[in-house]
Amino acid sequence: MFGYQGKILHVHLDTGETRVEALPEEIYRKYIGGVGLATYLIHINTKPKIDPLGPENVLAFASGPLVGTFASMGDKYVVVAKSPLTGFIGDSISSSSWSRELKRAGHDGLVIHGRAENPTYLFIDDGNVYFKEAGNIWGEDVWTAEEKIRGELEDKNVGVISIGPAGEKLVLFANIMSDGRHAGRSGLGAVMGSKNLKAIAVRGTGSIRVANLRELSKLCLGIYEKAQGPNTEKYRVEGTPTNVLSLNAHGCLPTRNWQQSTFESAEEISGAHFLKNHTVSVTACSSCPVACAHNCVVKGGPYAGAAVSLDYEGLYAMGPDCGVGDSSAIIKALELCDFYGMDSISAGVTCAWAMECYEKGLLTKEETDGLELTFGNHEALIQLIHKIAAREGIGDMLASGVKRASERLGRGSEHLAIHIKGLELPGYDIRSLKTAALGWAVAARGGCHNRSGAYEPDLKGKVDRFKAEKGRGRLVMESEGRAAVLDSLTMCKFLRACLTDFYPELAKLYELVTGFGMSGDDLRRAGERIINLKKLYNIREGWTQKDDHLPPRVMEDPVPDGVAKGSLVTRQELDLLLDDYYEAQGWTRDGTIPKEKLNELGISVGE
Repeated sequence: MFGYQGKILHVHLDTGETRVEALPEEIYRKYIGGVGLATYLIHINTKPKIDPLGPENVLAFASGPLVGTFASMGDKYVVVAKSPLTGFIGDSISSSSWSRELKRAGHDGLVIHGRAENPTYLFIDDGNVYFKEAGNIWGEDVWTAEEKIRGELEDKNVGVISIGPAGEKLVLFANIMSDGRHAGRSGLGAVMGSKNLKAIAVRGTGSIRVANLRELSKLCLGIYEKAQGPNTEKYRVEGTPTNVLSLNAHGCLPTRNWQQSTFESAEEISGAHFLKNHTVSVTACSSCPVACAHNCVVKGGPYAGAAVSLDYEGLYAMGPDCGVGDSSAIIKALELCDFYGMDSISAGVTCAWAMECYEKGLLTKEETDGLELTFGNHEALIQLIHKIAAREGIGDMLASGVKRASERLGRGSEHLAIHIKGLELPGYDIRSLKTAALGWAVAARGGCHNRSGAYEPDLKGKVDRFKAEKGRGRLVMESEGRAAVLDSLTMCKFLRACLTDFYPELAKLYELVTGFGMSGDDLRRAGERIINLKKLYNIREGWTQKDDHLPPRVMEDPVPDGVAKGSLVTRQELDLLLDDYYEAQGWTRDGTIPKEKLNELGISVGE
């Protein structure tokens, strides 16, 4: 095969059994790779209603057809499992050379079954799988674990993914890390920890073939040239923190647990501020031509030496959402999340909820272990992160995420919990972004800016962002489909702006890599199939229409001031938007998938 290896490696941690499964060409054509392939793999390898932290929950890893080729444009892997944070599908993506190593070892995917009796790491060396004792690295941060594994294997280039102490402690928003990047959302690091699996190392020496290298090179060089042009300039210059001032100006920068939508200290935590005061280098993810990763260091003061690859979403969560305007403190908080292996979005939003609860008297000082959890108190925020990672004191409650923490505390704190389906929300106040509000309400993994990009029509002025109206459902549906295709090709989403004709151009790219005839409409249809497959998984796990909700604050507490003053999403507006979306998808009025739709898309798993 071209672009694919045609094989999936299965590893059973409990028995030590390994086997290689050959997948038919039809599955690759239908689900492409990446998130599509990994979603297919959990459908056929798990039973419904399993415990996410039980041995029956599998971890399915998959690369995409472009990985390791001239067209990789961001070597990435996707990991999918039942999320312990939401109880629904958990899918997360990370850039990493690990994906390329896995593919060179002869595998398009890896399925981890069962639970090891003792701390273990796996070493996949081309066609061989070795079970390694990991007691000496259990408790270590991911950088130390990676270094020790490479030292033990005497190969500094071996690909390694691992979990930190938070994953070992089953923090429900623990992530999986590699090369300083994160498979950060849905808590799949906790699933890995529940399996006593510290890390997976891979060394691959095989080749990856493409169908038409000459024509592929021509097409890719054009995209690479555009990737160095104006379409990606703002991310190359300031990185994603450039979004701070833009969102603040639009009145949709969530502040103090979404009580406000503008932050008075936005200038002090802007992309320009970090670039001037903290950025020491700019790097690219593995094989990505954009280079948006800004590596920031604190150069003085109490947090001197703290360092992080800065991203807008983590910045929002530890900054404005917690009322923190000290850029050095934000870097330190994010460094700790990396050290412990925690999703910085979920951690920050959960801390912001605790701060509001404290300020409103719903949490006492005794219950916070003596911490003054007031907004802006970055010293207390730092201590809280330590407690969450260790599940110590109040950290034990917060380690389960804001949904479970609010249910456990009660006292009306549920109204303050900013999540959808249990997944804490990223940094766009959707009260004045009605298309995005719909996109996040229906997202399979919970409120998410990466699974549809539904904020774009709102922020680019293509629609009236303050108005809920028919037609938004199709916008969200189409945006979800495009995201699913990119996540299955495992291609950097920033490159979407470098494509002049999205589906036909990607279909040509796919055909030149794989040799599979694929039209733009075929590729669009594959994206639709993958979205339906995700939804089908959620339905089997107990999804009902009530799960396509918005946080109470979004529907009941209007934006208090600024250009978006008075904005919220009413129940009537949400119902209108949901009806419109379900209709656009061809689903029933209650959001389920009719048998005819499954037949139309050729979906036969999990029915």
